[in-house]
Parts: sequence; C-alpha cells; structure tokens
Amino acid sequence: MNTTNGMVDFHCHLDLYPDHQAAVLEADEAGVYTLAVTTTPKAWVRNHKLAKKTHHVRAAIGLHPQLVAERSGEISLWETHLAETRYVGEVGLDAGPRFYKSFDLQKQIFERVLRCCAVAGGKIISVHSVRAAKVVLDHIEAYLPPSRGKVVLHWFTGTKTEAKRAIDMGCYFSINAAMLNNARHASMVTAIPFDRLLTETDGPFTRTADRPSKPADVALVIEALGELKSLPTTTILERVRKNLHNLLS
Repeated sequence: MNTTNGMVDFHCHLDLYPDHQAAVLEADEAGVYTLAVTTTPKAWVRNHKLAKKTHHVRAAIGLHPQLVAERSGEISLWETHLAETRYVGEVGLDAGPRFYKSFDLQKQIFERVLRCCAVAGGKIISVHSVRAAKVVLDHIEAYLPPSRGKVVLHWFTGTKTEAKRAIDMGCYFSINAAMLNNARHASMVTAIPFDRLLTETDGPFTRTADRPSKPADVALVIEALGELKSLPTTTILERVRKNLHNLLS
C-alpha cells in the first residue's frame, strides 16, 4: 500500500526540479494531490501539458512577486492563459529587503491578478506574503470578493492578529515543515482553525534529509501537525483531505 496516497502538497514548484517530467510522474505515482505552481506565465504551457496527463497533479499559472521587477511585462500572457485553469499561483507580494524596490510594481501586478480572478470567478489562488501580510490582505479585501474566488496563503508568517483577519476573510493556509520547526510560526499555526489547514512542501525551496523536498515528503508535515495538535496522523490526513475537498467544492 502507498503510504503517501491521498496526501496533499498544495504548493510545489515541480518545474524547478532537474527533471520536470519525472517530478510530475513521481508526485502522481505517490498519490499526492499536488498543486504545481509556476513562477512565470511562460512556464505555464509545459506545466499544464504534463499535469493534465495525471490524476493527482494540477498546474497553477503564476507571476512570482520576486520576479515582477524583470517579468511584469508577462502579465498580459498570464491574462491570456488564465481561462485555461482554475488554479493561480504563485502570486502575491514580497517586501523583503531584496525585493522591496519593486514593491509598488508588485502591488500593481497583484491588484491586476486579483481583479482578473474576480471577473473570471471560481479561481483558487496560492498567495505569497513575505513581510507583507497586511498589504496582501488589504488587496484581497479590496479586489477579490469572497464569492468570486478562494485564497490559500502559502507559508504565511504574519502575526496571529493577521492570521485571524485572514480567517475571517475566508482564507485557507498551506503549512510546511519549515513553519512547524519555527516556534513563532508554529504558535501562529495553532491559532488557525483545523478546517482551514492544508499541507505543502514548497519544494525544491525546502530540504528534507539533505535533498530538495518532494511532494511525498508532505508526510513529515502531517506528522508534525499531529504532534502540534496532539492528534493521530490519520486524523490530520483525513482532515486535510476534507479541507481540500471543501476548498474545491
């Protein structure tokens, strides 16, 4: 029996592994429901082509905030392909020191993304919010009515107050092992209702046993969440799967 069957990796960059096609096939064979996010619209076509051949992998179309400075011109290409998928990501804002100089442009792009998603309706959006939780939530509140799309906050590291605001707005949260290894972030995770939690790896940007994490490694996130919430891993797995079902329904 496949021990990872039915697990969820709601944020993974499968196209950034050395062998993209092999990474997609491995996730599918592991039975892990994987959202393959993209960092640029130009990466969409190949991701979509590979994912649509699988049962467990879905591709999302994104324009990563860290790449906005050099790739903002691709937003029109992003808009062209938006109708081809229900999933959007990775998008959002990054106010970290390396990317702050493009923050105003990031806000313009993120507003455009949210407005397009609101018009289209039914999109599920994986959102980056490094050092920008308040502004991200302000944008979602302003440009994406709750009835027009759903937001999953990826690797959210805001405050408990910001998490509470996001919960009140209907957001979900995708949690990875690195978050649970950080005392402050783990404390924030405890404040999130169980019915808003999803799991992720953010591979290959995280590592497991000295190699880039892959979707099957989400099993470690399930274990860590079980320890955090004092619940058996089977309960965590069932709940996360149910949360995914609710998100998609």
